[in-house]
Amino acid sequence: MADRRSAGQSGETPTLPAMHAGLVLAGLGTALLGPILPLVAHQWQLLDSQSGLLMAAKFCGAFVGGVTVSKKLKRGLVVGFLAAALGFFGFAISPGLMTGCATLALGGFGIGRTITATNILAGRRFTAHRGSALSLLNFSFSAGAMLSALGAAWLLPKFPLRGVLEGFAAAFAVVALWIGVQGRGTSDDEVPVEAGGAGFGGGLFAYFIGLLFLYGGLETCLGGWLTTFALRYGDKSFALSEYTTLVFWMALTVGRAGSSALMLRVSERTLQRSGLVASALCVAGLGVAHGGLAIALVAMLLGLSLSPFFPSTFSLLMADRPTASQAGVVMSASGLGAAALPWAMGVVSTRTGSLQMALILPLGAAVGLLGMSFLVLSQVRSERAAAVSKA
Repeated sequence: MADRRSAGQSGETPTLPAMHAGLVLAGLGTALLGPILPLVAHQWQLLDSQSGLLMAAKFCGAFVGGVTVSKKLKRGLVVGFLAAALGFFGFAISPGLMTGCATLALGGFGIGRTITATNILAGRRFTAHRGSALSLLNFSFSAGAMLSALGAAWLLPKFPLRGVLEGFAAAFAVVALWIGVQGRGTSDDEVPVEAGGAGFGGGLFAYFIGLLFLYGGLETCLGGWLTTFALRYGDKSFALSEYTTLVFWMALTVGRAGSSALMLRVSERTLQRSGLVASALCVAGLGVAHGGLAIALVAMLLGLSLSPFFPSTFSLLMADRPTASQAGVVMSASGLGAAALPWAMGVVSTRTGSLQMALILPLGAAVGLLGMSFLVLSQVRSERAAAVSKA
């Protein structure tokens, strides 16, 4: 039993390759709007505040997708991939802002559901070196996000945006079919994962919600606005600006792989705090960076510094054995933050006329996360332990 929990079994469904493939697509879908945002904004004549609405719609959908995840995790994955396929196909043929927001909300719903269900499954299966295992799995998510910038830079000069988005939607449908046929005849309740947790109290629950809310907003502010930022303050070239976003996601991807190895030797909490200190400094540095090379360098450092946060934090969460519902709500808080903060950045940018000024929001999120990481939770944990012992 101990070996299975630490490494998993080949008979488990969905299989590990399917989970990795799904997270590649989820990462691609999460980051896709950032690299294409200047093109969409130009086609639809959008202000920054309106562009922010597109991000808000997608991540509000992700919030709903995450918060509605139930213990039927395999079914949730299939539903999520199908919803993402329909949403991104709809966005491909959308004529303007309102339909774009509606279809992105559906696509975001699917992505939020798949990310949440996959991470809960992984968090229960891999109990030995959980942080390392989650970091390696989320390497695939970061690789997908990296491919979104790379694909935009390579494909959009040769193919229309609609065709690229339709192909992406078809890929979601294929993965839904792949996962759906695995373990046919086996119910979700029979999928061999570790038993659900006993849950925890309100203080710890609110703490993890706050962490994921701020992190979701921080990462999306950077990934969503970086192409636009580089276009305005860097080389003034759309293609080169997309490569700046690619540098960010490449660094995040490499950092996730490195974090997996580091967490075999360093505690999750130590790695989390170190990354947050570097992240706050890098966001401040982005605000004063001028020229494409300087912005790309800061983007690379940002990706490396942010890379350990999610796997280390989710590992700490799963160590407290939340219920599937609690883990889903915490994960979905990331989507809510990803909806609110990038939208607020667009509003601040429109009102001040400066996207650099709007960086005060991700900077505040980074500083807030760092402060929260030093909160003493011993009292909350002891209260939980006492409640469990009484039960």
